Amino acid sequence: MNTRRQFLSQASAGVGIAAAVASASVSRVAMAALPEPVLQTKPDTMPPLVPNTGRPYNPVVTLNGWTLPWRMNAGVKEFHLVAEPVVREMAPGFKAHLWGYNGQSPGPTIEVVEGDRVRIFVTNKLPEVTSVHWHGQRLPNGMDGVTGLTQPPIAPGKTYFYEFVARRPGTFMYHPHADEMVQMAMGMMGLWITHPKAKHPLIADVDRDFCFLLNAYDVDPGAYTPKIMTMLDFNIWSWNSRVFPGIDSLNVRHNDKVRIRVGNLTMTNHPIHLHGHEFEVTGTDGGPVPKSARWPEVTTDIAVGQMRQFEFLADELGDWAFHCHKSHHTMNAMGHNVPTMIGVDHQGLAKKITQLIPDYMVMGERGMHDMTEMEMPLPDNTAAMMTGQGPFGSVGMGGMFSVLKVRKDQKSGDYSDPGWYKHPQGEVAFEWTGTLPEPSRFKAHANVPGKGVMEVERMPAKEVEVQVRKPKSHVGMAH
Repeated sequence: MNTRRQFLSQASAGVGIAAAVASASVSRVAMAALPEPVLQTKPDTMPPLVPNTGRPYNPVVTLNGWTLPWRMNAGVKEFHLVAEPVVREMAPGFKAHLWGYNGQSPGPTIEVVEGDRVRIFVTNKLPEVTSVHWHGQRLPNGMDGVTGLTQPPIAPGKTYFYEFVARRPGTFMYHPHADEMVQMAMGMMGLWITHPKAKHPLIADVDRDFCFLLNAYDVDPGAYTPKIMTMLDFNIWSWNSRVFPGIDSLNVRHNDKVRIRVGNLTMTNHPIHLHGHEFEVTGTDGGPVPKSARWPEVTTDIAVGQMRQFEFLADELGDWAFHCHKSHHTMNAMGHNVPTMIGVDHQGLAKKITQLIPDYMVMGERGMHDMTEMEMPLPDNTAAMMTGQGPFGSVGMGGMFSVLKVRKDQKSGDYSDPGWYKHPQGEVAFEWTGTLPEPSRFKAHANVPGKGVMEVERMPAKEVEVQVRKPKSHVGMAH
């Protein structure tokens, strides 16, 4: 993590403070120096931030992200967000020029406890105005972060602060409500976790608590900056601005109680599916789900602007797929405008084309899996459409895909990757080398002319003329 001490000198001179949200009451001591902004540029999953000040809680682990540190000031928990251009590594060899907070997109996760008084300083290092909306929070209207409606915009180079009490526990998000289409398309978003202050009848204690955001971008192969005018036709479907195989696995101990919190700030819904386990949706943006309203699921659909929190017992050992069930969301770039060539014989044509274009390659005449096994040159700065190596070869996935790794020897509090699962003898699917029985359908029709093909239904003895009558107009008809 890096710091920017220049913000302290700016703050002591009063830069931007005069423009702070008027309804917040901050003492002169608090205004004398802002909390030092903490930056993080690594795309790895950082260890949970165990609180050393304020009230204790069980921290979350942000997939390919981190938790923002704070300082205590006269009983108030203070954070400092810096809205700025960032470079995000979406997968090894693939970087995007985005907008985010504190060095990353999404921004850092903010963790507090129910009842905490929270003060968030927001410094704008973008080339245009911004704001921060605290999605799903109960707070004073003037702290809601809608530019022009509840506050003036935060101009470039200025610092505003927001102050309110975290009134209810749950999983929330933060994002701009200023030039929202551009700033959200550029990656400005983050998670907010409010932990319960005491034992809660609807919020269980868990061993592992993961969270991440769903986001989408339109980044052409070879480009670096997303196209911001795209409405629905995205090509980079990501978790916390990472795409498989750049998404870290979720590493847990056998029989751990696991909670996963997912927020959706894309422009479409995502059916999130977990293999090998059943889970219950235990929370939404609105709060904990009553126990009487829960039922077992293996897939939960998360609509635009929603959050879902689900829990399960990790009681099945192995490497279990965890992904969005929209098939085109589990692939990376280069998936647009590719014609379907399945069944088309290119043998003669391909030879002629390669005489003119030496690097020409036939794509998809037998499906697309062959592409995962080829050393196909890619444009600069992109990720292969389907990639990632597993213990048995190419996984052939991309985008919104990861792996839940359940291990007996994973220690409590250890989030490191344990490697690939070692399957017990006889528990891996394998090739059948015996004799294949003849299908019974063919036996039943063995004597039918046409070599076993089912007999075509007899056609009518003569042609049948069909007359179609259009309905008459209802004009003038009695009702």
